Amino acid sequence: MFDVGCSVFMAGLVIKPRARILHGHDWVFSGEVLKAFGSPEDGDVISLKDGRDRLLGSAIYNSKSQIVARRFSRRRQDLDADFFARRIAQAVDYRGRRGVDARLCRVVWSESDGLPGVIVDRYGDNLVLQTLTLAMEQRKDLIVEALCGASFQAALAGEASSKLTPQSIIERNDAPVRRAEGLPLQNGVLYGQPPDKVEIEIDRVQFTIDLLHAQKTGFYLDQLQHYAVIAKYAAGKRVLDCFTSQGAFALACAKAGALAVTAVDASAESVAAARSNAERNGLRVNFVEEDVFQFLRGAEKAKAEYDLIILDPPSFTKTKGGLHNAMRGYRELHVRAFNLLSKDGQLATFSCSHHVTEAIFAQTIADALVDARRSARRLRRFEQALDHPVLPTIPETEYFKGVLLEMMPGR
Repeated sequence: MFDVGCSVFMAGLVIKPRARILHGHDWVFSGEVLKAFGSPEDGDVISLKDGRDRLLGSAIYNSKSQIVARRFSRRRQDLDADFFARRIAQAVDYRGRRGVDARLCRVVWSESDGLPGVIVDRYGDNLVLQTLTLAMEQRKDLIVEALCGASFQAALAGEASSKLTPQSIIERNDAPVRRAEGLPLQNGVLYGQPPDKVEIEIDRVQFTIDLLHAQKTGFYLDQLQHYAVIAKYAAGKRVLDCFTSQGAFALACAKAGALAVTAVDASAESVAAARSNAERNGLRVNFVEEDVFQFLRGAEKAKAEYDLIILDPPSFTKTKGGLHNAMRGYRELHVRAFNLLSKDGQLATFSCSHHVTEAIFAQTIADALVDARRSARRLRRFEQALDHPVLPTIPETEYFKGVLLEMMPGR
């Protein structure tokens, strides 16, 4: 068992004045450290102090990361079994009290739930775990133990007397961000025996998911509440769903009575999964395996026209340094979409990159409208659901944004 005894609190960092943690953030970057004391080791729980020797809280430490410390408590706190059981129960309770669908949701969202680097998604009786920080990776057995706890499962099931344990806990630690912590990329089964495929239903549309190999942790759970919203605009329309992944937007629109639906994705695996989901639901969708940018260029040359276009790309940048090139891509994507929309067509567009702020995203859309010589009205904004809570003091917890636009005819 990993040693997380009280002696770890002898080590710590003294933080420089004006560091972001003194203004409510929970991260300490390497350039914000005044000095270390007690020889902390990577993965340790450490104390954070200011220059006057006042305790700022307890944090996890990794000298190999640009973020050398991540605070998880404002007091002295160890990462033991009781801590994980308590924090996970609090995360579940938060979602339950706000009406989140307990059987299909993000159960733990990293810093937003006081568990930096831990993500847990639930698909029915199966849980998918990501440990994206070294300290949490070292304590993965304690996290799995907490996830199997009776009180946790009772809260998820919505039945106080339930003693069910998860059928499986799957590790999806193939996220490239783990490399920043010096961690390998790996997938596997941590507990139980997962089914070959997991079946879920969203707004009367059935999906079959491969939790070990599908994108992210199996499905885009951050879009669950938006499929039905967009589908309301699809009846009788010619719909184009770009970056369709497993076809959720496309199938929702087809189910809602769209005249025709075309769905595009560069991934052969995603297209195959989406096509299988369409067949299962008896829905007609034209799936195209092609790079979206190439498809849009070809559609422009062919003078194609659509009444509703959906842009839901993967993150174009994981770093601040890649933002400029990412925005060039977003701008081209929107210009081509505007050129393909009918005179009063609608565009639903999303970004899932933290570095693309809502203001930057809005400006890019405005610039694309100018380039395309089109005018549009905003019908609504989209934001993260309640199972992906945002902390105002930690902007990194907010990554998702989107808008629904309607073209203005005659402008």
